[in-house]
Amino acid sequence: MLGSFPTILVAVILYSVVALVGGASHHDMTAWLSSGFEIKMFSGDLWRITLGDLFILAALGMLFIEVVKATRNTSREIINHALSMLTFVVALIEFITLHGFATSVFFIILMMTAFDVVAGYTISIVSAKHDLSIGPQSGGH
Repeated sequence: MLGSFPTILVAVILYSVVALVGGASHHDMTAWLSSGFEIKMFSGDLWRITLGDLFILAALGMLFIEVVKATRNTSREIINHALSMLTFVVALIEFITLHGFATSVFFIILMMTAFDVVAGYTISIVSAKHDLSIGPQSGGH
């Protein structure tokens, strides 16, 4: 069952927990996401990393896992695609209706869930076409 679980949902859940359990308003979330730390580089520059940056980085890692999982042609992937679509719809509703979700960080996570849905279906269709075209091709080549 965990194989059909969309990992990008973890990013949506983590953000939701911080925003809802913490009772954060839009301004609270913006301030929290902007907090972070600095790393001094060899060049002498200070690289500022925010909690929002870390959220996006984690979501990108989860999106990568989803894209790799989409290359498999199993019945679990159909369930995964449906759950990914549900994840996108829930994230879209949160973004539009709930306090603390109208941030650039959550919008980028929302776009990652949309990418997961489109990429998942596209990759599955392309790989299914490849599976169906194993036999000899007609067409004079």
